[in-house]
Amino acid sequence: MKKILITAVLLTCFLGFSQQKSIDQKVNALLKQMTLEEKIGQLNQYTGDNQATGPITINPNKEAEIKAGLIGSMLNVLGTKYTRQYQELAMQSRLKIPLLFGQDVIHGYKTTFPLPLAEAASWDLEAMELSARIAATEASASGIHWTFAPMVDISRDPRWGRVMEGAGEDTYLGSKIAYARVKGFQGNHLGDINSVMACVKHFAAYGAAVGGRDYNSVDMSDRMLWETYLPPFKSALDAGAATFMNSFNDLNGIPATGNKYLQRDILKGKWNFQGFVVSDWGSIGEMINHGYAKDGKEAALSAITAGSDMDMESNAYRNNLAQLVKEKKVSMALIDDAVKRILRKKFELGLFDDPYKYCNPEREQAALNNPEHRKAARDIAAKSIVLLKNDKGVLPLSKETKTIAFIGPLVKEHKQNMGFWSVELPEVNYDKEIVSQWEGLQNKVENSTKLLYAKGCEIEGDNKDGFAEAIAVANQADVVILSIGERRDMSGEAKSRSSLRLPGVQEDLIKAIQATGKPIVVLINAGRPLIFNWTADNVPAIVYTWWLGTEAGNAIADVLFGDYNPSGKLPMSFPREEGQIPVYYNHFITGRPAPNETATNYVSAYTDLKNSPKFPFGYGLSYTTFTYSDLKLSKNKIKSNETIEVSVTITNSGKVAGEEVVQLYLRDKVGSVVRPIIELKDFQKIKLNAGEAKTIKFSINKEKLSFYNAALEWVAEPGDFDLMIGSSSSDIRLKTAFELEN
Repeated sequence: MKKILITAVLLTCFLGFSQQKSIDQKVNALLKQMTLEEKIGQLNQYTGDNQATGPITINPNKEAEIKAGLIGSMLNVLGTKYTRQYQELAMQSRLKIPLLFGQDVIHGYKTTFPLPLAEAASWDLEAMELSARIAATEASASGIHWTFAPMVDISRDPRWGRVMEGAGEDTYLGSKIAYARVKGFQGNHLGDINSVMACVKHFAAYGAAVGGRDYNSVDMSDRMLWETYLPPFKSALDAGAATFMNSFNDLNGIPATGNKYLQRDILKGKWNFQGFVVSDWGSIGEMINHGYAKDGKEAALSAITAGSDMDMESNAYRNNLAQLVKEKKVSMALIDDAVKRILRKKFELGLFDDPYKYCNPEREQAALNNPEHRKAARDIAAKSIVLLKNDKGVLPLSKETKTIAFIGPLVKEHKQNMGFWSVELPEVNYDKEIVSQWEGLQNKVENSTKLLYAKGCEIEGDNKDGFAEAIAVANQADVVILSIGERRDMSGEAKSRSSLRLPGVQEDLIKAIQATGKPIVVLINAGRPLIFNWTADNVPAIVYTWWLGTEAGNAIADVLFGDYNPSGKLPMSFPREEGQIPVYYNHFITGRPAPNETATNYVSAYTDLKNSPKFPFGYGLSYTTFTYSDLKLSKNKIKSNETIEVSVTITNSGKVAGEEVVQLYLRDKVGSVVRPIIELKDFQKIKLNAGEAKTIKFSINKEKLSFYNAALEWVAEPGDFDLMIGSSSSDIRLKTAFELEN
């Protein structure tokens, strides 16, 4: 059997090599036939007209340029009808090179899944891969070849609106999620009919924008870059990511779009990335605004030299590359390398064999109306919900509760549940497509239960005229559910906020309802961590629902009534005040640590605020309880070529079945550079029935003990390590130590 498996692996490798060799031969043959203008055309991407966003460049000659082979890719073209129309134009070109169609399929296509940050809260890698798999199935059936996802930027600043698009603050968790999402989008094989190319973004360090302000500068050490911000990109590359997108920010004074160190030295050099790099929207031209290039010609020179292969919407390549080649400022070898990378992907997708491969209307309708997709969306949405507080067991609610008051500006909303960066198809009625929270509650309770509603207030503004009705409704109920939060477009690109408080008078509404003395459950809908200190301190039950997508109402009802026991854990720390930001769990201890978190005797702390977040990384409650015991190590000392096996027993000590995310943290106690106070190095999500116990195992090897030293060498230094197992970064249940010997 072993020989058979080895033979199969070798055969697969040989076939893969042969196929790639064949594709390379086809690419080289085609390249020899192309004029310089046609080559540059492959590096040029335009937006379509049927769902255009952003600062669009108006081009009345778009169709003529496609026929002339001067456009290689388009974005924002939705549906087989339109992708086929544009592809038919491309087939009128001299060489009949097919177009690539890209789209921001960030968290679903027709079926909208939870925001990526919300999905990260599930800590369920299989669920996240499935979410991306379904999104790819629907998008590819609609003529899309390529999604501009996943975003793998590490972010420690919730003021930055794009935190909703990523996996949060932790490098290890973010790397695991990046791998899962790429696998989900691309499936078993690039070119399969239900696969789309992933585009890993934004390369690199965009999540560390100064002040949490979108498009802003980033300034950090190389060691911070390599240790914290680059690993998720490398993980996505290891998963086989077809493309990368560079970022809007400058990094240490050099715009990422024109950054040779990032794109040529690291990505295409050290990491040997064979796919292609696309600019972010207009980012080549924006190097003029940065003050890095004096005009479009200089910007094009900088970008192509640095390794940016495709120009999204700036026209810098289209207008300037030919002249730069004639002036011998750009070599033909640079142009050819970029064109080869793009053509190779078109061949891998099978577009030269069948340009209309992804343009089948029947398959489109079947994929967009698959009921299994909604079932998965409901399950993943429930897994993404985080129970922040549940004093006195207010939750779960009984389905036989006589009267429930459902109050707040988001109770009956439909499209709000989609969140930001969702695809809006013109033919879809989202008021019918999306399950509102009100409808979810109606679907769940018994016919004998009376549901009362009051809006109470708007999301923004200072009008309290609706408070009286809301209070009157609350007084009639046995329990009150309040649904409050952001609008869906308050988190996302260009949605940086200096204040993270609940908008408008929503917290005043909570205070007014709390004063009735009724049991209260607050649902917080948002795309980022918010600050709601009064609510956190005074309301008995708080559920963080993020934005959950198509099945939001049903998933929320599943959790409220205990049909799904919440298992989500926070992928980002929630600050107490904006003045704490950035606040993250894996910080350095400093030379003057604050033992009591407050400044008393010249220690690293605030005089008016605790250092700790309001809710820490990895935190989330359940309707049951879990007991940790019997932490054992296979050995207490290891050499660098050895592994420690870790075992721990988890017992469901409560009365209902539930899932627990068991988190393993390490601390390198002494290093040649200072090390974080605690670092996530592994986790497992397990499900246990009431009273059930399970022993789970982890492995600790040299890789998990390594870090970048001052010389940017990846090393594991001999010394003592603390090993911690817990339910969150601040809820460590068991602790031990071991030594890495010299």
